[in-house]
Amino acid sequence: MAPQAPPAIKVPKDAELLQAQADLWRHSLYYLTSMGLRCAIKLGIPTAIHRLGGFASLPDLITALSLPKSKTPFLGRLMRVLVTSGVFASADNNNDELFRLTPRSSILVDGVEADEHYSQTSFVLAATSRHYAEAALGLADWFKKDIVGPVPSPFEDVHGATLFDESTAALDEELDELVNEGLAAHDNLGIGTILRECHDLFKGLDSLTDCCGGDGTTARAIAKAHPHVKCTVLDLPKVIEKAPVDGVVNYVAGDLFHSVPHSQAVMLKLVLHHWSDDDCVKILSQCRSAIPSREEGGKVIIIEIVVGPSMGPIMYEAQLLMDMLMLVNTRGRQRAEKDWRELFMKAGFSDCKIVKKMGARGVFEVYP
Repeated sequence: MAPQAPPAIKVPKDAELLQAQADLWRHSLYYLTSMGLRCAIKLGIPTAIHRLGGFASLPDLITALSLPKSKTPFLGRLMRVLVTSGVFASADNNNDELFRLTPRSSILVDGVEADEHYSQTSFVLAATSRHYAEAALGLADWFKKDIVGPVPSPFEDVHGATLFDESTAALDEELDELVNEGLAAHDNLGIGTILRECHDLFKGLDSLTDCCGGDGTTARAIAKAHPHVKCTVLDLPKVIEKAPVDGVVNYVAGDLFHSVPHSQAVMLKLVLHHWSDDDCVKILSQCRSAIPSREEGGKVIIIEIVVGPSMGPIMYEAQLLMDMLMLVNTRGRQRAEKDWRELFMKAGFSDCKIVKKMGARGVFEVYP
């Protein structure tokens, strides 16, 4: 059959044409907002505003950050973009513009000792690093490659290294540190909310294993809120050897692909999205083997992003962007509720329920 000529293109009307061009500007240049955010963190702007009492003028910031006065107008242009994107807020005070923190920038303040404050600066710096950007730039070439066997991520394809692996440190030690710090901060943020909103999640448990629990921050929070629960953290030896020994949490060095310590409940918090479906089934199977029957209180607690539009367009966009982050940098993905349920059943579990949806995340109880 002879190829058909493509249909005539429909030229947008004047207003649509101009709007389309402006929209393409926005989408093409969004990376400059990301780089502006990175710049603000590298300069220490959120922390400076906090230390200045929560409000700061441009001259205040120039002085506090030890920047040349000649850069004042340029700093103003950077702040204007970040105010427009909601990172900071501003108000006039006797014709002097003052900048203040918003919830977005408050979690970018470093050096603060406060319950539930987990600075997200490392996450942002890793996400805006040249290594992540180079992996994303290689996305089109990656799609064109016909690969036999497990498909490596674009990050692996470009850099020859895997995130959260010794190969990351060999690639760039600073990136490896940022990635691990960012992962810990990302995972620990919100545990207080979960404990308050899902108090019954840990009720009646006598023991719990937190898989990939890092330094035990989450496990210690659970033990503090529920002293009757004996908490164990399972993580790789290189992580466990740096964990604090305080007697509150028991630490076990190991690999969740091979063995999970026996306990009444096992928790996987923002772990599975890094892995393929096949790998998730292997992990979940180990978790199922580590717990007693449902009648004896056995369950796996899963805390993960649940992709879906129910939380509104902004949260949905954030979930989809996090899925793109997984696509570019790992072999995992973010999943919808249906995908999660299918995965649990494939791993041999009998039932599951969503205890609560909070922001982009959902809290599952999965039963053997």
